[in-house]
Amino acid sequence: HVQLVESGGGSVQAGGSLRLSCVASDYTFSSGCMGWFHQDLVKAREGIAGFHSQGRTRYTEAVKGRFTVSRDNAKNTLYLQMNNLKTEDTAVYCCATLSGGWSFGYWGQGTQVTVS
Repeated sequence: HVQLVESGGGSVQAGGSLRLSCVASDYTFSSGCMGWFHQDLVKAREGIAGFHSQGRTRYTEAVKGRFTVSRDNAKNTLYLQMNNLKTEDTAVYCCATLSGGWSFGYWGQGTQVTVS
């Protein structure tokens, strides 16, 4: 079955950067739509960046210009470069397969990002 494993989270000060990685297995990574969502105790699960149909990237307004999603198909790995982090970015970040818009199919356990 599909497995997604995230890494790269941590604690940073506001204005700092982090790079998250997500390794996929048992999934046709090169042709699949994939993205990232975040969630915490207050916020509902929200898609923030991803590769949608025809390889187009989409971002929510809150992260445009600060976050960049990328992928390495040879390594079955999805990345999220997060720059100029803000305290409101604090959340668990999960990568997921996308099945139309921000509908999530499979997702990983997530990695915690804390911005202070």
